Amino acid sequence: NLSEKFRLTPTVLSKANVKAIEKAIRIGGLHRNKSRVIKELSRVIVEELNGTLDFIYSTSLDEARELLMALPGIGPKTADVVLLFSANKPVLPVDTHVNRVSKRLELVASKADYERVRLTLQSLYSPNHYLAVHILLIMLGRKYCTARRPSHASCPVNMLCPSAKLGD
Repeated sequence: NLSEKFRLTPTVLSKANVKAIEKAIRIGGLHRNKSRVIKELSRVIVEELNGTLDFIYSTSLDEARELLMALPGIGPKTADVVLLFSANKPVLPVDTHVNRVSKRLELVASKADYERVRLTLQSLYSPNHYLAVHILLIMLGRKYCTARRPSHASCPVNMLCPSAKLGD
């Protein structure tokens, strides 16, 4: 766990040894690439943004999202997670679990991309529920709606789920 090895600030992480970051995040997978991205992103935040993302957080949702995605290693999902959890912006991030559950429940088309899933979910829920929806869909995906062999019988939404009826 990165927070057990380092104080999680851009200044500390920008000066950290890449191998030490790698070792701290090894369990998460892709640790070699992620450690370099963490170090580079931290350096950019320190050198170009005065060590804080406050300027980005003070802009509109669309502008903040665009600015975050311009940073090294930040894609749509990471930008949306940062905006929801750190800036309290009204956005509903789509991780692998949210994506899978949304498609199995047929809230979105099976071929829907990240943006289509995000925009559809955001249209279904009130912005003040995005955080709860995000967390609950992740929990549902981890516990019941797993990638392989979903637990249809014990799933709390199996009566609403077309996949459960098909035995998917």
